[in-house]
Amino acid sequence: MNYIKKAVLLILFIATGFIASAQKIAAADSVSVAIEKKHSPRKATIYSAVLPGLGQIYNRKYWKVPLIYIGFGAFAYFIDWNNDQYQLYRQAYADIVDNDPFTDSYEQFNEDGRWDNQRSQFTTRLKNAKDVSRRNRDLVVISTVAFYALNIIDASVDAHFFNFDISDDLTLNWTPGPLYSHHQKVVGIHCRIRF
Repeated sequence: MNYIKKAVLLILFIATGFIASAQKIAAADSVSVAIEKKHSPRKATIYSAVLPGLGQIYNRKYWKVPLIYIGFGAFAYFIDWNNDQYQLYRQAYADIVDNDPFTDSYEQFNEDGRWDNQRSQFTTRLKNAKDVSRRNRDLVVISTVAFYALNIIDASVDAHFFNFDISDDLTLNWTPGPLYSHHQKVVGIHCRIRF
């Protein structure tokens, strides 16, 4: 009889252990673990480099995308306009210096024949207008490249600050304490600002 009691107690003890471990496993299975997905500045930078505005979409700053494309549209317009002006002035300058009577595209800039007696000044003005148009076109191209780089930098900086805590918990802790100045102890205040 003693053996039967010991066997029953052993079976109950083992069964209780299995039931308890089964409850632990079930409890672990039912707990949902929230894994915070890391926001990658590298991804935002690459996305924005591949397609301007895609990094801003990745950062969930959707309002910046139309501004980026309006900016690129404006730069494209001014590049085209300055290039058209450069082509007109370049052709007019080439026609006035070649001394061919059949090439006269410069006449569209000679309003009412006022430059007929001052051909050298007219030639100089056409050359200056050609150079200014070329310089303006090149400056707008450089500005477009800078705007493209600014788009990439903006996406990268926004991604770095994506998980930045902007809560209202701003604390300032100050405590009196010793400071060392020229190897001497001086009483001072330690300030620690927590954002």
